[in-house]
Amino acid sequence: MARSVATKSEAPDDTIATRISRILADRIVSGTIEPGARLRQDHIAAEFGTSHVPVREAFRRLEAQGLAISEPRRGVRVASFTLEEVKEVAEMRAALEGLALRHAAPHLTAAILEAAEAATKAGDLSRDVRSWEEANRRFHRLILTPCGMPRLLAAIDDLHAASARFLFASWQTQWETRTDHDHRAILAALRQGDVDTACALLARHVRWIGQRPIDGPAGQKRKAFVVG
Repeated sequence: MARSVATKSEAPDDTIATRISRILADRIVSGTIEPGARLRQDHIAAEFGTSHVPVREAFRRLEAQGLAISEPRRGVRVASFTLEEVKEVAEMRAALEGLALRHAAPHLTAAILEAAEAATKAGDLSRDVRSWEEANRRFHRLILTPCGMPRLLAAIDDLHAASARFLFASWQTQWETRTDHDHRAILAALRQGDVDTACALLARHVRWIGQRPIDGPAGQKRKAFVVG
């Protein structure tokens, strides 16, 4: 009986923690909260009208995504990122998304591929980096979700969040309309049943979709991979 009561009382906090972590992740990814900024538990609890318990859980989720780090006696801060981390995320995505696509391919329907093509077209028409990133992520989720491997998809989602940070840092002030030829090539291979080519194209795509400068410490510019 006691366990049942505890479970019920924890459920609302879990929902609040999910919402807090999602909102904070969006702020971190978009650059609204900058790398190195301290995440103050009491301020965030006050903003969301909740106790410190769901805020701490939200922080743990952000740490798991690589968006925040906990430092002894210094609290939780927004994680910074380096060129090496950008490359690592790109390599991890290339491997994991290739695996997911290989398992998803037998379950991709014409309707799913049409929706993925629509997402690509929406990205081509985007007028800012945020709408482009949303369309880009929608494309990847559409072609990967049918793999039916929730843990793999969760890991890919976390890597996408990291990728989006690099993208926002690189393209926020230098946005230009672009046509995604890689997405179209991936779809063409999938429609032809050529899974090996589709996976190879996807791996190449997430390793390198362009090169843009990323602001380093003290505003110094440095080149880095931007993954899509």
